[in-house]
Amino acid sequence: MSSSNVTEHRTSQHETRRTLQKLPGTAGLPLAFGGTVSAGSELHMSELVGTTTDSLYGLTVKSGQGLGGRAIELRRPVTVTDYEVARVITHHFDGPVREEGIRSILAVPVIVRRNVRAVLYGAIRQPVPLGDRTINAVVESARELEQDIAVREEVDRRIAALTEHTTPGNQVPTPDSRDREYVRQAHAELRALVHDLDDANLSTRIDAACDALRANLDNASPSETVQLSRRELDVLSMVAIGKTNAEAGNALGLRLETVKSYMRSVLHKLDCHTRMQAVHTARRIGLLP
Repeated sequence: MSSSNVTEHRTSQHETRRTLQKLPGTAGLPLAFGGTVSAGSELHMSELVGTTTDSLYGLTVKSGQGLGGRAIELRRPVTVTDYEVARVITHHFDGPVREEGIRSILAVPVIVRRNVRAVLYGAIRQPVPLGDRTINAVVESARELEQDIAVREEVDRRIAALTEHTTPGNQVPTPDSRDREYVRQAHAELRALVHDLDDANLSTRIDAACDALRANLDNASPSETVQLSRRELDVLSMVAIGKTNAEAGNALGLRLETVKSYMRSVLHKLDCHTRMQAVHTARRIGLLP
């Protein structure tokens, strides 16, 4: 497995675990389980929530096998009211399912960039249909997981690229305006990604990458007398690459009035009268690349 595939697998596993831990409360189900999918076709059952045995743990479910394999094969949610007698699936895993006492099950594939990356299961121990509200809740959790995986991998990709771009001995040649614009655009895009994350460690990594970009491009330390908050820097970064207040709000998940409020604070702290003056000042004192 390549290093990029290893990173993707770890990202999928981490996000899948977090989603499944919340799923019983979100969907009103007593049981939730699942895992990541390798090569788009083989599920490794690694997460169990609410189970009373370990019978499902460690199972390998290939495409087409059982309920999860059927979901992988069809690339859509699949549900059965009574697993033991269901005719639409194979029965490779009847023993582990029976040991856990599961009857009604839903399996939902998680698809990122056209590849099935995980499967979420929700289940109960009675042979009764799962309601639409329950099914919709699991499907919505899967869709949110797809977005979380995509965002985290994009952040990891950008950080890796920027780290390579700014490592000692490979410093950005400041006279080259194309390199300057690359770094500034990348800096703004990284800051825009932060609002989609519920992960303090990853946010810290993004801040560190942004600091490295700024320092490497301008070889300047941030001003000790002027301090901008993280959100003020986010907004100013958007302005610096030419976005309007409305566009900055869309990129950062902020309301227009909130963006304006941050900009007023930035102008006051930097003792500036215009947006562009604020950008030039922030670059001059090392707050922006």
